[in-house]
Amino acid sequence: MRHLHVPRCGRGRARTRPDRLRGDKAYSSRAIREHLPDPGTTAVIPEPADHAGHRKRRGSRGGRPPAFDTVDHHGRNPVERHFNLLKHWRGLATRYDKLAIAYRSAIVLHAVVTWAKALSDTP
Repeated sequence: MRHLHVPRCGRGRARTRPDRLRGDKAYSSRAIREHLPDPGTTAVIPEPADHAGHRKRRGSRGGRPPAFDTVDHHGRNPVERHFNLLKHWRGLATRYDKLAIAYRSAIVLHAVVTWAKALSDTP
């Protein structure tokens, strides 16, 4: 989180505190939610079924469910689809490259190939 920089649309220094943090069910722990940089930062992370079951089993001592915005959570779909495309290249999915520059160049090459396929008029 300390390496996060959100660029501004116009002039000015990049923001370091996001408005929202989108995540997968795997990142729904209390520790991650408490690690958010600002109390105003909203975590858009769904609650796993086992967490909900444990909370309900405890009754009134289980507390409230964490806030969740379903509409905002659907904004993760394009990002997840792109990561799934990247996983088709085994070298990128398993991170065989030792150097960061070689890994980055493979990602750029994958992006060029993907865009070329999307822009071509033949299947």
